[in-house]
Amino acid sequence: MNYYIITGTSKGIGKALAEALLQEEQNYVYGVSRNCSITHSRYHHQPLNLSDIVALENNLHKVFPVLKNAERIVLINNAGVVGEVAYMGSQATHNFSYVFDVNVMAPAILINTFLSAYHTENCPKIILNISSGAGKRPVDGWSAYCASKAALDMLSLTVQQEQLLLNSNVRVFSISPGVVDTAMQDHIRDLEESQFSEVEKFKKYKNDGALRPPEEVAERMKRFLENYQQYKDVVFRIESIEQH
Repeated sequence: MNYYIITGTSKGIGKALAEALLQEEQNYVYGVSRNCSITHSRYHHQPLNLSDIVALENNLHKVFPVLKNAERIVLINNAGVVGEVAYMGSQATHNFSYVFDVNVMAPAILINTFLSAYHTENCPKIILNISSGAGKRPVDGWSAYCASKAALDMLSLTVQQEQLLLNSNVRVFSISPGVVDTAMQDHIRDLEESQFSEVEKFKKYKNDGALRPPEEVAERMKRFLENYQQYKDVVFRIESIEQH
């Protein structure tokens, strides 16, 4: 059995990826999100709000159960938030802790526990973090989001370096999925130009049909997970994943 632990499965990429993986009889998915939107015999839902770090720490034993006959174990840190979009000096201070809790602290805690919980398992183990191009370039109004995704990329690089030194069977990746037609994009298009100078460009993405459907992104990530051994880089964009 292949086991997948995925955060943010209530909608968007997380939901589409969970549903794509469940098409294969050998896959079992543990979803972590506030709401459950998937009903399937091989899907187990753990309700959690990843911005509540105390609750997450108290429920880690439920997120990472004992797994039987594991042939592959995968952790996918998909959940993420943009948070308040505003220039530095004009946003609420709690925005930084909120964004970093969801985008960095929660993934770090989950990675740490994943490695500890399954270190005796001899099967391949994969950690896939969903990053963003915003972690590689400055975007006005997105200071917390940009910084958090840059931190997630560096976390991925560091964990992989450690696992190489340990000569383990763990691979770590951080993939930027590009512009995807999700609720996050809806939120971005509703902003004022005074909050975010590129808002018209993002509206044009929608009008021109340039946004990728979550299902398309999920299928590409599924192919990546099936052929992850051929990828050497830790941090890369989804365009690097072969379409065929």
